[in-house]
Amino acid sequence: MSDVAIEIEGLRHAYGERTALAGVSFDVRRGELFGLLGPNGGGKTTLFRILSTMLKPSDGDALVFGHSVVRSAALVRRALGVVFQQPSLDAKLTVRENLMHHGHLYGIGGADLRRRIGAVLERLGIADRAGDFVETLSGGLQRRAELAKALLHRPPLLVLDEPSTGLDPGARRDFVQYLHQLSRDEGVTVVLTTHHMEEAERCDRIALLHRGALVATGTPPELKCRVGGDVVVAHTADAAGLADKVRARFGGEVLAVNGTLRVERERGHEFVRDLVDAFPEEVTLVTYGKPTLEDVFIRLTGHRFWNEGEETDARA
Repeated sequence: MSDVAIEIEGLRHAYGERTALAGVSFDVRRGELFGLLGPNGGGKTTLFRILSTMLKPSDGDALVFGHSVVRSAALVRRALGVVFQQPSLDAKLTVRENLMHHGHLYGIGGADLRRRIGAVLERLGIADRAGDFVETLSGGLQRRAELAKALLHRPPLLVLDEPSTGLDPGARRDFVQYLHQLSRDEGVTVVLTTHHMEEAERCDRIALLHRGALVATGTPPELKCRVGGDVVVAHTADAAGLADKVRARFGGEVLAVNGTLRVERERGHEFVRDLVDAFPEEVTLVTYGKPTLEDVFIRLTGHRFWNEGEETDARA
C-alpha cells in the first residue's frame, strides 16, 4: 500500500479570466496533518473544493487513495469526511439528532448508528452534550460537533476549510490539538486550509500558496530554515531610501516592505546595534527575532502575508 494519501498533479482552475490555481502539484502522506496556508485569494478554498469533489478543475487532477476526483468522484466521497467553513449543523436540532440524520444519509442505522454516535461523541469529549440543541453550544463545542458528524462514517481522510473560524485562541488550539491526536493515534489523514500562522505551525507539513501558485512545501522548521538567520525589522520614514544605504553599508539582501526595512542576519541583536549606530536619525523603531512562517512568505514572494497585493519597494 502506498504511503501517499493524496497526489495533486498539475492542478489548474480559473474563474473566467481569474486564475485561482496555476499548475499546483504536491503529495500528502497517509496519517499526517497537512496545512494549506495562504492569504485570501491564494487558492486554498478552490483546492479544498476540488479535493471535496464540489468543483472540477479546469485542468490536472487530484488522486485520493488512487481515485481521481475528476473520473471517480463517487469513490473519493466514500473516503472523505468534510468540515466546511460555514456551520452545516441544524441549530434547532440536538447534537444526537444531527448525527442521526447524517448517518442515515450514509446508509447507517439502528444499533450500529447509535454505537457510532456514542463512540465519536465520547472521543471528542462532548458525549454529555448529545441531547443539547446545537444553538445552545459554544463555538468550540459546535466545531467539535461538526467534526463528529464528519467522522461518523469513519473516513480515512478528513478535509477542513478554515475549521477554526469564529473560535477564540484557546478553543482554536484545542481544536487543532485534537486534529493532531486524530492523525497521530488513529491514522486519519487530515488536510486543512488556514490563514492562521499558529495553526500552520502545528501541522506536520504545509503547502504555502500565493496567487494560485505553490510557493513551497515542507515542515514548518524546514521552511523557516530558508530564512538566513534572525529577521531584523526597522521602521523608517523612507524604507526604499534607507534600503539602498543599508545595502551599500552592510551588503547582503535588504527588503523594503510596506514601509519597513527587513534584513536577515546571524546574531541579529548585534546588527540592530550596528544599524542604529549607522542611521540614528532614520531608524524610528527596530525589532528582531527568529524567523516565522510570515518571514518565509515574505522572503519567497516579496509580499507581506496580510497585504499580499502590495509590491516590495526594494530588493537586492
